[in-house]
Amino acid sequence: MATTAASSLQMATSRPCISSSRRAFVSSAAMLNGNFKLASWTKLSSACHIASAQPFHRSFTSSSLKMDKFVTKAMAGASENKPASGLPIDLKGKRAFIAGVADDNGYGWAIAKSLAAAGAEILVGTWVPALNIFESSLRRGKFDESRVLPDGSLMEITKIYPLDAVFDNPEDVPDDIKTNKRYAGSSKWTVQEAAESVKSDFGSIDILVHSLANGPEVVKPLLETSRKGYLAALSASSYSYVSLLKHFLPIINPGGSSISLTYIASERIIPGYGGGMSSAKAALESDTRVLAFEAGRRKGIRVNTISAGPLRSRAAKAIGFIDMMIDYSSANAPLQKELSAEEVGNTAAFLASPLASAITGGVIYVDNGLNAMGVGVDSPIFEKLDIPKAQH
Repeated sequence: MATTAASSLQMATSRPCISSSRRAFVSSAAMLNGNFKLASWTKLSSACHIASAQPFHRSFTSSSLKMDKFVTKAMAGASENKPASGLPIDLKGKRAFIAGVADDNGYGWAIAKSLAAAGAEILVGTWVPALNIFESSLRRGKFDESRVLPDGSLMEITKIYPLDAVFDNPEDVPDDIKTNKRYAGSSKWTVQEAAESVKSDFGSIDILVHSLANGPEVVKPLLETSRKGYLAALSASSYSYVSLLKHFLPIINPGGSSISLTYIASERIIPGYGGGMSSAKAALESDTRVLAFEAGRRKGIRVNTISAGPLRSRAAKAIGFIDMMIDYSSANAPLQKELSAEEVGNTAAFLASPLASAITGGVIYVDNGLNAMGVGVDSPIFEKLDIPKAQH
């Protein structure tokens, strides 16, 4: 079954307590306080000269809270004439392959953009049925606004590759997919073929990003999920990462980094995040630890996953209650603000950089701290308690 471009779908489906072919993808963040996302990107720019390709900026305000967000700076380092200030994230000379970008408003796009802002070259893998629309939107400039980098240049995607990470090699592809008109005109889109194509075109990469998830029965409670739907969720959302790393590992330079996206439903009950997706995320996190050991011992590759909070992405909105999830997070997280995709992207840039050289096998929470909460403090049960509110 085909994989959707996923960072958003992976976390889209539920949200009670703790949230969930030729170039690179990144998702972009929402607008806070009416301040366009570009504002914080501008902060990122002073010392870098990079390109980025991000689709349209979506601007959303958190329901009732207006609190400035705190953003980690990702920068390319020193310019020719002056040294960089602070501790820069410098990925100049590095090449990243981001699997699972098909528009400009998900976590994959945001990660691509942050990596580009830090100097990395961007390659992207796009789900085959979405490939033509994605490439067309890029050509027509539909994403130009969201491609803007800190220095005012546009993120450039060096190459976009067709990819369906549900299939490891051509022999795995069933006849009904081979003859499906949505796949017509595309070739070499299995995981093995994509890795071979990248090797042929560029020789090697330094950063691998898995931003994929799909659960065909995600709206069903687990007790109503079929075996087929459950296994499809695991195949698209967790084993796809094992397959990607397996096939790309030979071309990842020693000391490189591999990153995926997970969601708190892996360890907490999130009603509505069904169809086996919570199990898929739990498997992804377990696999992250094992892969960190195996890839670390073989080539010194670091493997981590980011547990991101809810995002108003296109895929997430399709689930139906993403607004409710975001409101819940804003009301109950230690940091009362809406999470931006940029914050997840900047975390990925840090994990991919030498600054994170001793971090591997970890689940990194980027959710305003919601994962730390044991109860929802917006419950009527706590109405008589003097619970601190965000200062405006």
